[in-house]
Amino acid sequence: MTDPDASTRSAMIEAALQQLAVSPDNDIATRAVCEAVGVTQPVLYRLFGDKRGLLDAVADHGLDRYAALKAAQERTGDPVADLHAGWDQHMAFAAENPALYQLMFAPRPTSRSTARTRVFDLLVAALVRCAAAGALSAEPRAAARLILSANVGAALNRIAQPALFDDPALSHRMRDAVFAQVLAGPAAPDTGDPLRTAALRLHAQLDLAPDSALEPAETALLRRWLERLTADPR
Repeated sequence: MTDPDASTRSAMIEAALQQLAVSPDNDIATRAVCEAVGVTQPVLYRLFGDKRGLLDAVADHGLDRYAALKAAQERTGDPVADLHAGWDQHMAFAAENPALYQLMFAPRPTSRSTARTRVFDLLVAALVRCAAAGALSAEPRAAARLILSANVGAALNRIAQPALFDDPALSHRMRDAVFAQVLAGPAAPDTGDPLRTAALRLHAQLDLAPDSALEPAETALLRRWLERLTADPR
């Protein structure tokens, strides 16, 4: 049986998305959203709390769209190549959905949207695959913070000032510079800390295959040791 509130909520999010896409100032008018769906403003307040709640819902809907693209992205046997493709896909999503992207990633005071956190978690998962393959020289979450900051910054700059930043070569140079800081090159096992490299890889392997011969308490203790070995020395 269809939930009428769920249907109305979805329709209002879609109406807000359409309004956002054509808005010159990346904003929406709640009255116009309600009129488009054929409901009164009290319905909006009941379903979303206020305009901020509606915007958060739209941002999270954008995350669902983004996550679907990530899920559809072909996963190859080369996690580093997949990471490069993920950067470019992120830039493409921003270019195709500029207003929605800004809603998802530009800071909004008191926003309760989980979009940014969920995108971060998707990136961590991709980096765990890199670490498990021995291709990461940093702890996955630390690497994700660096990469996402650069990726979002590049995308927002391109949206705000396309004449200055709309050059794929610029995006790729930034991508390569950031990746060079967190990915293990061919010489990393010889020039880096081999114990830390091995600990990073084992920690990631535990994340990918949590079931092991160890008891839960033993696994927790092993993870604690590995976290101490992989802590950023800087």
